[in-house]
Amino acid sequence: MTQVWPLAFGFAVIVFSGVGASAYTRPPPGRILTVKSSESDSQPQQVRISIANSDQMRISWITKDKNLPSLVEYGKTPGVYDSSASGESTSYRFFFYTSGNIHHVEIGPLDANTTYYYRCGGVGGEFTFKTPPSTLPIEFVLIGDLGQTEWTASTLSHINYSDYDILLLAGDLSYADSQQPLWDSFALLVQPQASRRPWMVTQGNHEIESLFPIFRIHPFAAYNARWRMPFEQSSSTSNLFYSFDAAGGEAHVLMLGSYAEYGVKSQQYKWLKADLAMLDRRKTPWLLAIVHAPWYNTNDAHQREGEGMRKNVEKLLFDAKVDIVFGGHVHAYERFTRIYDNAANPCGPIYITIGDGGNREGLAYNFNEKHSSANLSVFREASFGHGRLKVLDKKRAHWTWHRNNNSNPDVGDELWIESLSSSASCMTVQSYATHYNDDEL
Repeated sequence: MTQVWPLAFGFAVIVFSGVGASAYTRPPPGRILTVKSSESDSQPQQVRISIANSDQMRISWITKDKNLPSLVEYGKTPGVYDSSASGESTSYRFFFYTSGNIHHVEIGPLDANTTYYYRCGGVGGEFTFKTPPSTLPIEFVLIGDLGQTEWTASTLSHINYSDYDILLLAGDLSYADSQQPLWDSFALLVQPQASRRPWMVTQGNHEIESLFPIFRIHPFAAYNARWRMPFEQSSSTSNLFYSFDAAGGEAHVLMLGSYAEYGVKSQQYKWLKADLAMLDRRKTPWLLAIVHAPWYNTNDAHQREGEGMRKNVEKLLFDAKVDIVFGGHVHAYERFTRIYDNAANPCGPIYITIGDGGNREGLAYNFNEKHSSANLSVFREASFGHGRLKVLDKKRAHWTWHRNNNSNPDVGDELWIESLSSSASCMTVQSYATHYNDDEL
């Protein structure tokens, strides 16, 4: 059982008319919520799942009792666990805070598009999740800068309004900012959603938590210990950047690290180049990328903070014909046309900022026509919300952005998208790998 406690109040209401949006009263920031568990030390808490491999899931949870096993029992019938798997546990210290035992267990092989029932550590209640489909269609939920406020709770409620297969989070998860108990509170808040559908996340600036180097606090210590992603499975050297396949490989998702090194000699750049070289777009018609700091942005907030990464990495994504690049960081919603190198280009990605999940800092409402990419911006609005991408087949996808306007999620923006792999003029070669000789990789 969990309890939710409000901590602080927000600020004044702001009114703004966005491009492509009617006049709309902007809500104030919501109160911060802290969630406390009433479970015993032996009970699993903060349960969540993520994709580990094509037919495997990683189950993660925390126990205060450090002597309990890293064990997951699971099956297709409620209360009947005919399979089990063991994993590992870790913990970390941050000043005077010591985390509970953080368990990570990979289970599988699992059938696609199938409901499983499971319990953690051999004790406690039963959880359930559904595996993603092995082929198209597939539906992704997109959020960024989630935090743990009243608006976060609203966003999570709206996400639950209809089903989906995989959630993609573009960084800035808990807004703990070195207050480690807020990591526990955040994971308890999202457990109802994160325990039943895979959450795939990348880091934001609020995950760094390394303001005190004299005390040897390593960057991303809490994030890496708690939110382990399948970086080894995608041949990455870091939990800060990785990739995974969805829908049996018909979609490939790049989870990039805005706060990991990204220069041409960096491990991230070399990994990304090699990862893209292995793709055959005839077999993988959809290619998505997630960053935290957006590369294109007409808001005064965080202006040009993604520019360094863009200059180094954009050509790789353009050559690979990435369909959509999602970003967070800016606390608003914005959609751009297809772009390459600061100009409209029919063979470039669509850029979408989705940093409006519910953060404690409020909305970034000051869009500015003077910014260089203003003529490329199609729709922008400072409201809390979330996005959905339903990939229907090898050619078509439907994008919708849902603002938190009332009890039901309003569709504030939508777009039908055709994959670049279906464009003969854009796909001048059959696969990205033919762009490079082996010695260049």
